[in-house]
Amino acid sequence: MNSAALLASKAYGIAGNIAPNSNGPKVGEAPNFGSLLAAQVSNTVDASRAAEGQAAKAAVGKADLVDVVTAISAAEVQMETMIAFRDQAIQAYQEISRMAI
Repeated sequence: MNSAALLASKAYGIAGNIAPNSNGPKVGEAPNFGSLLAAQVSNTVDASRAAEGQAAKAAVGKADLVDVVTAISAAEVQMETMIAFRDQAIQAYQEISRMAI
């Protein structure tokens, strides 16, 4: 799967998880870019912490190896998504900087 498709699928998933509230998007409006980015960063940090927690539990014999591998895989997917987003943002910036004014 290419990075653009991965990024798009993650963004759609996050957009579906954002609950509408007084500060969030209204019915019929798309969520703003900042909230999507903040949610993705938060999910990445949470997945990394969960993986670290599972690894620590496994080190003392309180976690199953399958749970550790699953948590690490989830954290890896989140990190790859953030890296793909970063790469796309850098590419967009470079494209804009090459434009003639």
